[in-house]
Amino acid sequence: MEHIFKEGEANAPTFILLHGTGGDEHDLLPLAQVLNPKYNVLSVRGEISENGMNRFFKRHGEGQYDIEDLKYRTERLISFLKEAAESYGFDLTRTIPVGFSNGANIAISMILHQDISFEAALLYAPLYPIEIVQDKDLSNMHVLLSMGERDPIVTTEDSAHVIDIFESRGANVDQVWVNSHELTQAGVKAGQDVLTKIFS
Repeated sequence: MEHIFKEGEANAPTFILLHGTGGDEHDLLPLAQVLNPKYNVLSVRGEISENGMNRFFKRHGEGQYDIEDLKYRTERLISFLKEAAESYGFDLTRTIPVGFSNGANIAISMILHQDISFEAALLYAPLYPIEIVQDKDLSNMHVLLSMGERDPIVTTEDSAHVIDIFESRGANVDQVWVNSHELTQAGVKAGQDVLTKIFS
């Protein structure tokens, strides 16, 4: 997978940066720098092209996910993270998915997968309109959800569904509500607060 790795301080956690539709592996590097410049960074480019725009999985339309492709791409991404942890020498148990929009959505799919566990995730403008059958225990996990009150893509009902995905599985959820489908200073500050709580 196309990616960028930036080494941080010794024994630091590692951000897994996952861009939104049409983005690439450079998009969220400034966010990682602001969240914590001491952490390692692994920023990944989605392998799907939708009308020339990079994505992490296929869809049939807005909010209509190709479930089979989502499953396949999730497993590919998890395999890649395991290989990258070995290649670059970071601790896979101390990785933090940081996703915006489509990147947040593939992050949710990874978090719910049985083959990998995370202590924390920072998810900006997530949407996950899928009925989930697996009941993974997330009680050891802390999640930031940054959601838009007037998001034209994600309704407040959709956001409530994402909150429920995590709370019903025992995760510690911090919510920050912003205006639209966006990454804001309030969202960044909330992300910093979560990291301070867990990794300081």
